[in-house]
Amino acid sequence: MENIINWTIQILLLPALSPLCVGIIRKIKARFQNRQGASVFQPYNDLWKLFHKDEVISSDASWIFRFAPFAIFGATLAVSASLPIFASFLSNNFTSDILAVIYILAIGTFFLALAGLDVGGAFGGFGSSREMTVSALAEGGLLFSLLVLSFMSGTTNLFSISGTIDSLPLASLLPVVLAFLGFFIVLLAETARFPFDNPSTHLELTMIHEAMIIEYSGKRLALIEWASANKLLIFITLGSSLFFPIGIAHSMGVIAIAAAILFYLLKVLVFCVAVAIIESGIAKLRLFRLPDLLLFSFILSVIALGLII
Repeated sequence: MENIINWTIQILLLPALSPLCVGIIRKIKARFQNRQGASVFQPYNDLWKLFHKDEVISSDASWIFRFAPFAIFGATLAVSASLPIFASFLSNNFTSDILAVIYILAIGTFFLALAGLDVGGAFGGFGSSREMTVSALAEGGLLFSLLVLSFMSGTTNLFSISGTIDSLPLASLLPVVLAFLGFFIVLLAETARFPFDNPSTHLELTMIHEAMIIEYSGKRLALIEWASANKLLIFITLGSSLFFPIGIAHSMGVIAIAAAILFYLLKVLVFCVAVAIIESGIAKLRLFRLPDLLLFSFILSVIALGLII
C-alpha cells in the first residue's frame, strides 16, 4: 500500500507543480524589470481557460496535427514516472534508463516538429527546422553529461544513480560539477529559455518553440503548454535529483519521504531563481551562435568524463 502511495505521488507531483515553476520564473523576471507581474498561479488559470475554449483547426491539417499534443504530453508523463523525484529506492526498470528517458523526450520533440510542419505555414516550418537543429546539437551534451554520472555509479538506472551520487565523498565531485555545467546549458536549450529562445515572444526572428505551436488553440494548445512546463520541470528534476541528490529518501518512511519532498521543492525553487536571473541578465543569442554554446556544453561533459576514466 505504501509503495502504491509513493508511486502515485511520484507520477502526479511533477505535472501538478510544473505550471507553478513557470509562474515563479515569470514573477521573478517581472520583479527584475520593476514590474508587479502576474500571480505565480497564473499558468494554472491560463491552462483552465484554454481547456474551456473552442479549437480552430486548419483544413490542411492531418492526423499528425491532431494527435501530436497527446503524444507530446504523454511523453512528459512517461518521463515524470521515470525520474527519482524524492526517493531513490523506488524501482522502475522499464523507462528509468538514461537512454530511455532521453529518447522518450526525443519522441515529444519529434512530434512537435512534425506538428509545426504539418499545416504548411511559414512560421511552423522555420520553427521546426530551428528546433531540430538545436535538439540535434544539444543531444550530445545531454547524453555525455548523464554518462558521467553513469560511469561514476556503475549503472544507467536513474534511481540507482541518484542513490550512488548522494553517497560519494565531496573530494570526488569535480566531474559531477563539470558535467552539471554542461547539463545546465542543455537545460536552457531543451526548454526554450534564454539565450536559445525567448519563451514570451511571437517575433519571427526570435521564436523557435512558439513558431511550431502558433496554429494551435483551445484544448490542444493547453496540452502543449502544459507539456512544455512539464519538460522544464523534468530537466530541473534531472539536475537536482541526479547531480545534487541532497535530501533524497533512501528508505521508505513518512518522515524521510516528507523531508525528501521538502528538499526537492527547495532545490526546484533554486533552479527557478537561477533560470530567472539568467534570463533577466542576458540577451538571446543569434541562431548561428547557438552551436558554439552547445559545443562548449559537450566539451565540459567530455572533460568530466575524461576525469573519471
